[in-house]
Formats: sequence, structure tokens, C-alpha cells
Amino acid sequence: MEYRAGVSSRPEVTMAQRKRQLVSDELTESALQLLALKGFDAVTIDEIVTAAGVSKRTFFRYFASKEDVVVQFLADMGTGIRAELAARPAGEPPSVALLRAVWVPLGECADHGDRALRVVQLILRTPALLGRFLERQAQWRDDLALEVARRPGVDADPDTDFYPRMAAGMALNAFDAVLHRWSAGDGAESPADLLDRAFAVIAPALDAATIARRGPA
Repeated sequence: MEYRAGVSSRPEVTMAQRKRQLVSDELTESALQLLALKGFDAVTIDEIVTAAGVSKRTFFRYFASKEDVVVQFLADMGTGIRAELAARPAGEPPSVALLRAVWVPLGECADHGDRALRVVQLILRTPALLGRFLERQAQWRDDLALEVARRPGVDADPDTDFYPRMAAGMALNAFDAVLHRWSAGDGAESPADLLDRAFAVIAPALDAATIARRGPA
């Protein structure tokens, strides 16, 4: 943990919280691997807890169901996208900032290769999980719209201005298109290349709109 002038630079994390996070991570990892390998309907909670080395009672302290494991995984993806967009430099064009933001979960997919591909295919090919994924994307859009609206050069009201919501929607549509293309091709294409190609389509509109908002120099 980092300290400066005797004060922690980030919130204190207790040992109990660390333990809970470790258990949650282990359950998530075990569940996703099994679900991706055997299919959503074929895996039981008993199998998940056995693979994770915990009790069924422990599982239900963290998750209400198998589906809840995937939903939490998706929620974490959305949190990562929003946090990255909030951290992007103020002078970046919107197309660059949004590309870097949606790259966060895609970069993790690229790092984990076949295992990540199986999880993505599981979500996209299981109707119940795909429905929850689409629900989450709707929430991501709202969250990203708020971050877009706050960016210098935009400074918009997300409740009355079309740009923040439309920009967030375009970025997430690109993200979704990349996942579907990567999944359908069984990982033959690079997620990075796919994302660059997707954003090449939308970048002119994203950036032209902010230039128009600023008006002539």
C-alpha cells in the first residue's frame, strides 16, 4: 500500500475485504471455466464449488445463482470501461478516449486467449446470458454518456444533448460488433485489429461532432 505524508493515497482495504475478494474471484474463475467448457445448462453449482474448493453455503453468500456469476462479471467489465474513460487525458479526441475505454475488457480477452473466447461465446450463444448482457450494455451506455458529457470540449447536459448518449452508444455498438466477429471467427482475428477497424468507421462522426460544437477557431 502506498503512503504519502503519513496518509494512505487510496482507501484502506481490510484483510476481511481482501479475503472476500479472493473467494469471489476464485468462484468466478471456476464458474466461468466450467460454464464455458460444458455449457450453461450442464454445469451444477455443486461442480462449481467443488472446483473452487468452497462450500455451497459459501457460494450463496456471494452469488444467488450461476447466472449471477456471469452478471457480476459483466458488471465488472462495465466498471472498467467507465473508469478508463474517466481517466483519459483531457485533450484526447473522443474517438481515441472511447476506443481506449472499450479496449479495457477486450485487452483482457486478448490476454487470456482461448479461455476468454469460450466465455464470450458462452454469453453470446446462451439466450438467458445474452439477454443479461444486453441489459448491462444499456446501463453501460448511460454511465458512459455521463462521462462523455463531462469531458472538456463536450461539456454537455446528458439529459438534453444528443451527443453524449449517441457517442456512448456508438462506442458500445463497436465493442459489441467486435465481440460478435471475434466469437464467430473462433478467435482467428485479433481483437485489437477488429476494434481499430470498427472505430475507423465511427471516429469521424465522433470527432466531427465535437469540432462542430466548439465552432470556428
